[in-house]
Amino acid sequence: MIDEEVTLKKLEVFLAFMRLHSLSRVAEELGQSTVSVHRALHTLEEGLRCPLFRREGRNLAPLPAAFAFAKHAQRAVSETEEGIRKVRDMAGFAGTRLKIGSLYSLTLRCIPQLLMGLKLRRPELQIDLTLGSNQELLRSLDEGRLDAIVIGLQGAPDDPQLLAVPLFEDEVYLAAPLGSPYAGQAAVDLRSLKDEKFVTLGDGFVTSHSFEHAFRQAGYVPETVLRVSDIFSLMNLVGGGMGYSLLPGRVAGFSARVDLLPLDERYASHQTITLLLPRTRERDPNLLALAAECRMYGARRLELPA
Repeated sequence: MIDEEVTLKKLEVFLAFMRLHSLSRVAEELGQSTVSVHRALHTLEEGLRCPLFRREGRNLAPLPAAFAFAKHAQRAVSETEEGIRKVRDMAGFAGTRLKIGSLYSLTLRCIPQLLMGLKLRRPELQIDLTLGSNQELLRSLDEGRLDAIVIGLQGAPDDPQLLAVPLFEDEVYLAAPLGSPYAGQAAVDLRSLKDEKFVTLGDGFVTSHSFEHAFRQAGYVPETVLRVSDIFSLMNLVGGGMGYSLLPGRVAGFSARVDLLPLDERYASHQTITLLLPRTRERDPNLLALAAECRMYGARRLELPA
């Protein structure tokens, strides 16, 4: 059993004394009083039940036992410091690396601006960006492989373990190739597209959920000829005439060959772009900086003209 008088803090005082050989110099280095340093060394001896020093005037001289113990004390302190560093890095708390997840569709404007702002706040931070579907990113966040994610939600998050920071609202549009028969309409009635072919994202993407929601409102299941796993391929397929789709307004700048046409309000579908992070880490300085940048991004978008 290790006596309760043997603590890591006392080991640090002991090692400082073995290095400096002066009570006053140890006190100055550690920001303590000379009396506190002497008391720490004395109670450490009591906890070890073994003398470490002999008194020489007003100072202490290490005995052979002190030199022998110093090797083990140094390993104990070093291993503890390394363990603390590794655990904090693994948990992502105030480390130098932050793992963020995002949707492909946010990489045109939102994510680059967020990351540039975050780097200005914390220049030392190394950022890993992972792109995927809502489903993949939520799973990675839950398993601790990501520190935070920026995704689209239809409604408020239903997980009380997650802290949500909304950035902006996005509307879903009909994605059509240039020159389609529906171009120029003030609002497209999805019921008029019953005979058209569609391409869409696979399951797990928030936009695929928006697609299903809109067509439930329209009262029919569209003919889907292809499902893809990224929004860039989807837009290329739409632009190439493979079929129509439903896409959020944030992708408007991805392709010059695709029109985004407003839907009739009966089929309106909205997504809330939201930062999600674990509530257990809401005081992490890196995540606090990311959340602050997300709030600023949202405020700037509100200031833009409609």
